[in-house]
Amino acid sequence: MMEKRFILDLTLPEWEEYIKEKGLPKFRASQIYSWLSKGVIDVEKMTNLPKTIHAALKEDFITESMSVERHLESRIDGTQKFVFRLYDGHLIETVLMRYKTGLSICISSQAGCKMGCRFCASAHAGFGRSLTSGEMLGQVLLAGAFAGERIHSVVVMGIGEPFDNYDALIGFLKLANDEKGLNLGARHITVSTCGLVPQMIQFSKIDMQVNLSVSLHAPNDELRKSIMPIANRYSLGELLDACREYEKNTNRRITFEYSLFDGVNDTPECARELCKVLHGIHCHINLIAANEFDGSPFHRSRPESVRAFQDLLTKNGMTVTLRREMGTDIMAACGQLRRGIKEKEET
Repeated sequence: MMEKRFILDLTLPEWEEYIKEKGLPKFRASQIYSWLSKGVIDVEKMTNLPKTIHAALKEDFITESMSVERHLESRIDGTQKFVFRLYDGHLIETVLMRYKTGLSICISSQAGCKMGCRFCASAHAGFGRSLTSGEMLGQVLLAGAFAGERIHSVVVMGIGEPFDNYDALIGFLKLANDEKGLNLGARHITVSTCGLVPQMIQFSKIDMQVNLSVSLHAPNDELRKSIMPIANRYSLGELLDACREYEKNTNRRITFEYSLFDGVNDTPECARELCKVLHGIHCHINLIAANEFDGSPFHRSRPESVRAFQDLLTKNGMTVTLRREMGTDIMAACGQLRRGIKEKEET
C-alpha cells in the first residue's frame, strides 16, 4: 500500500491527475491548489468544496501536520520564531524576519542534520529525517498566513543540509516558483550548503535563477576540517572549483558565509588567506557574529577582531558585510530552540 503524501507535496498537474482518478470535474484541482497556496491545509476550511471531497482528502492525504509547537516574537526587532511539530512528531524551526524590503523567512530542510559542524546547535540535537517538498513549502505558507502578510524572500538555511535532501529541495523550489501557486520569484530564494560538491554542480544546471550561499568558515583545508567534517570529504579546492562552475553556468554571484570564532578563524592571517583563495570568484562575503550555545567549544569573536577582519577584506577589494543579528532574545539562531525542547522531552 502506498504511503500517504503530505497534502502540500503535490503540484497542480498532480492534483489534476488525482481529481481525474476520482471522476471529479477538473476545476476542483485548481480550487484545492488555490487553498493550499494560501496556507490552508485544514480541508474543512476549503469552503467551496463539497464534504465528499473533504472526506476524500482526509482519507488520501496527511492533513494534520505542521502544528505550531512554540511561537516566539522578539521584543527587540519583531523577529518571529516558529517550532512546527510534524505529523510523525519530528520538530523543525522556522524564523520570520522583517527587513526594509519586506518579510524574509529562513526555513529548515531536514529535522536535524547529519553534517556534524562543530559550531552548530542543530548538529548536537540528532537527526530525525529529511523533509518533503511540501513540508518546506508549508513553513513559508503557514508562517506567512500567521503574519497575515506575503513573504518577500526565502532562505533555505535553517536546520539541515538542503543538498543532502536534493530531490525534495528541487521540488520545493518548483512549488514555490509556480505562478499558479505561491509565485515566489527564483531570485528571491537562496539555498545554503556546507559544501556538497556533486550536488552544487548539479544545482548549477537546473536553469532557475536561485541564489547560492556557501558556508565556508575557514580559508584553508586544515582549519576547515577541524570545524566542518564535510571538509574531509571535499577539499577547499574542490569546493571552490564547484563554485566557479556555478558562476560560469549561471552568471550569478555566490555568497560565502563566514562565522567568526574567537582565536580560531578571525585572525589577520585568516583574513588575508581568505582574500587569496577567493580571488577571481564573483562573490560576496557575509561575516557572521557566531552563535554560542551550551556545550559549544567556540566563542564569538570580539567586536574589535570582527572590525579588523572586515577592514582587511575590504582593503583587499572584497565585497563584505556583517550580518545583522536578529531575534537574539528568542534564540532565533537555527537549532537552539528545537534542541532545548528535545532535551526536555527526553528527560
